[in-house]
Amino acid sequence: MSDQQREVLVGETDDGTDLELPVVELLTGRGFVTGKSGSGKSNTASVIAEELLEAGFPLLIVDTDGEYYGLKEEYEMLHAGADEECDIQIGPEHAEQMATLALEENVPVILDVSGYLDEDVADELLREVARQLFVKEKKLKKPFLLVVEEVHEYIPEGGGVGETGNLLIKIGKRGRKHGLGILGISQRPADVKKDFITQANWLVWHRLTWDNDTKVVGRIIDTEYTERVSDLNDGQAFVQTDWTEIDVRKVQFRRKRTFDAGATPGLDDFERPDLKSVSDTLVGDLQEISERKQREESRILELENELEKKEKRIETLEDELDSARDVSTAAKQMADALTRPETTQSQLPGSDDKLRRLHDEIVDLETERDELEATVEKRNERIESLEDELESRTDERDRLRTENRRLRERIDELEDDRRDEIGDEESGTDESAEILQVSGDDHEFGYADTEPSAERTDLVVANEEHDLEGLLETEWLNARLERACDDSLCSIETARRVLAELVRDGPLETERIAARVDRSTIAVQSLVSELRTQSVLERTEGRTYGLDEEVRSKIVSVVESD
Repeated sequence: MSDQQREVLVGETDDGTDLELPVVELLTGRGFVTGKSGSGKSNTASVIAEELLEAGFPLLIVDTDGEYYGLKEEYEMLHAGADEECDIQIGPEHAEQMATLALEENVPVILDVSGYLDEDVADELLREVARQLFVKEKKLKKPFLLVVEEVHEYIPEGGGVGETGNLLIKIGKRGRKHGLGILGISQRPADVKKDFITQANWLVWHRLTWDNDTKVVGRIIDTEYTERVSDLNDGQAFVQTDWTEIDVRKVQFRRKRTFDAGATPGLDDFERPDLKSVSDTLVGDLQEISERKQREESRILELENELEKKEKRIETLEDELDSARDVSTAAKQMADALTRPETTQSQLPGSDDKLRRLHDEIVDLETERDELEATVEKRNERIESLEDELESRTDERDRLRTENRRLRERIDELEDDRRDEIGDEESGTDESAEILQVSGDDHEFGYADTEPSAERTDLVVANEEHDLEGLLETEWLNARLERACDDSLCSIETARRVLAELVRDGPLETERIAARVDRSTIAVQSLVSELRTQSVLERTEGRTYGLDEEVRSKIVSVVESD
């Protein structure tokens, strides 16, 4: 890629000229690639991905057919999905961490949704990952590309567009001003919502033969291309871009360098290439989220099994109680018969001894009956208590998570609107001015460390006798820390250590905090995000985190009074 032009070479035009596409337009623009099966559309998408990865720019590919893992032959990418072949098996609960890895840790991601048996789970996963990318890009404004295969499944022309499709359309309309671009890929342009195609600022038309599809080409480009698009060879395409004076160019895209995992299987033996693996620490952090969910599900299953066992025990006790009542009734009837003089001698010789024995047995049975009834009553109360507790905790957890996400999104929208208003007043109507351009320095792309400023006015100073972590064990702070740790990857002890570091040295970057408390960046990022929602920390300038003003004041008062 040229350092001055910041372009990537993807193919050759029919007049022998190299076709180079500007990186900033690929990363932040709205693209559409189409063509029938075997015409080269997925190859074109892979070529663009290879060039961006080669230049050091991460991206996230939504793979609907499991055909993009071949990119790992040359590039270190995180392959996440439901299959065992993936680096990590994930669900919707991993969405925020996936967006954090892609945007803040610069990790390229293949989001493989082909292996999910439940389509609703795959749809929710894509929706939540896209939502997190959009929310985070409002603040980061870092050029980043979201690639979506089979885009017609999410934004169909004829059917209803669901929540996921509406979110992808929103990214297409508003993502560019935040630096978030989208590339939609489909073999049937007639099935894709026309609003998405007409808003694209770069389009690639490979071979199409169905009348409905070629008519779309005629409406978008010109009627003369209705027939011409049917005659294209494999890898050839008509390319439209809005940043050049030439409206349409016929291009032969190069073949991708990496393994073609989407090729039709043949009779030759299939050999899977050696693939680059991602960091074990990275996978371990994601696995910890899965294990935490599994522990929650196991605990719920354990409670359900416990309830089932108690219900069976109650049935057994009730049967025993009914049996005891029957014996008690029979014994009473026999005792009544023994007390009648006319029948005592004739029916039961030695009736006094038998009567006492039966009477004692009746007393024992009645005592056992009372004990059984008391046991059943206690078990019923315990079962009701467990059911109420389980339902209460589940409802409260779901309510808090939903409310937390809603508040975060609302706060982000309000902050974004406020920044947009300020930006419009100061810089006019140029929306793209706020986007971090590709020519930014290493610090803007997250590659450089930032040393803390020598002049600090917001630090809390404690003498050597102060045990900061001990001073932070206060009732008013514990409640907030516990709530934050419930939805993060860190313990409350780690939370106090993080606060202690911020008390000593003031605002710090996530990476620096993680190094000091000996936890991964992902785990600490999840913690500081939750601490922000609990008004314990606040985001300061330079991607650092510091103590909330109210919390800082209280800690100062505790330190001074100690």
